[in-house]
Amino acid sequence: MRGTTKGIPRLGRRAPRGPVEPSRLPLRELVSEALAGVLQRPARSALTALGTVLGVGTLVAVLGLAATASAQIDSRFSVLSATEVTVEDTGGARPDLTPLSFPADADARVERLHGVEAAGVSWPVRLDDPTVRSSPVGDAAAGGAVPVLAASAGVLAAAQPHLAQGRVFDRWHEATGQRVAVIGSALAARLGITTLDTAPAVFIGQHAFTVIGIVDGVRRKSDLLLSVTVPSSTAERLWGAPTGDRATMLISTRIGAARQVAAEAAVALDPAHPENFKPVPPPDPRTLRSGVTSDLDQLFLLLAGICLAIGSVGIANTTLVAVLERTGEIGLRRALGARGRHITGQFLAESATLGLLGGLVGTSLGVLTVLAVVLARDWTPVVDPATVLAAPALGLVTGLVAGLYPAWRAARIEPAEALRR
Repeated sequence: MRGTTKGIPRLGRRAPRGPVEPSRLPLRELVSEALAGVLQRPARSALTALGTVLGVGTLVAVLGLAATASAQIDSRFSVLSATEVTVEDTGGARPDLTPLSFPADADARVERLHGVEAAGVSWPVRLDDPTVRSSPVGDAAAGGAVPVLAASAGVLAAAQPHLAQGRVFDRWHEATGQRVAVIGSALAARLGITTLDTAPAVFIGQHAFTVIGIVDGVRRKSDLLLSVTVPSSTAERLWGAPTGDRATMLISTRIGAARQVAAEAAVALDPAHPENFKPVPPPDPRTLRSGVTSDLDQLFLLLAGICLAIGSVGIANTTLVAVLERTGEIGLRRALGARGRHITGQFLAESATLGLLGGLVGTSLGVLTVLAVVLARDWTPVVDPATVLAAPALGLVTGLVAGLYPAWRAARIEPAEALRR
């Protein structure tokens, strides 16, 4: 008997068990569950990711457009604004006694400086009767108030006008005091002047000036398009020295010479009284670029941050609603052996997936926005590759942060309580 019962366990004793293997959630299954949760409600997922799309897209577009605009500012300054210097007539200590400090040969003095291409003096003429007419009698005699600008020949050379018809006056017209004028194309149409073949004239008060040129564009000094421009020597003989607004000099320089010319112009004009003049060099393009870029970055990055915050709130709200809707599912998973960290990982993966998808779509839209703007403006696009690579990661981080609280709530749900619902 004893031998036959040797291998049979006694009643009341439990058979020995092996160690219980803990439940696991492999990464592949975690990603699969997250994608299934996102694709189960595609419309809700798309709307949830919209805030992240807008935030990341705005961020990429802002950084790309800011870099592109900075490059554009640099190129424009190098070819135009960085080659322009103005000199103001301050009149020194007693400006009331010196209405015009510029000498008669001011243009020639400054043009002898190294790096100067053209220079000229101008001032607005103050008239008791500013009416400009195209005829002394008839329907065109009524005329209208039009600015009159006294300018030396160097002003027109520095402004680089584009002529629709005729020519501009030169130093011979100045030296001989000719009564000639250059007008803008809009003013010519207003006065009824369509051709210069008949040598038309404009009447400034009682003085007639032959129109020798019609200008339809300038690179500098845009007020030439809206004024009747006459030789400064003629204006000074007819109406006297400047009154009210003082004269200024416009200087066109070669690239890189503007600041040196500005430092030397006052002494070149009057070595005995350089304090009568105030040279104004062009602003530093690097300073302006950094200022413009900083303003753009601060404004639009704030907008991008707001969009990202709205997107994170949307993801958090949707994930929290999903936790409440899927309480039974969570309880069933817990009852089957899923641990709290598995539930946390599942919902964090879903919110991160939404953030990553929003980041990818937003990055694509941001780059397309930059390309659309530069194509419309004929610019060269400048987009930092690091921004394009980092933007989707920013969306991923936004989704992770937004899903922290809902995932924590899901992990705290008790299985028995969940299954009773």
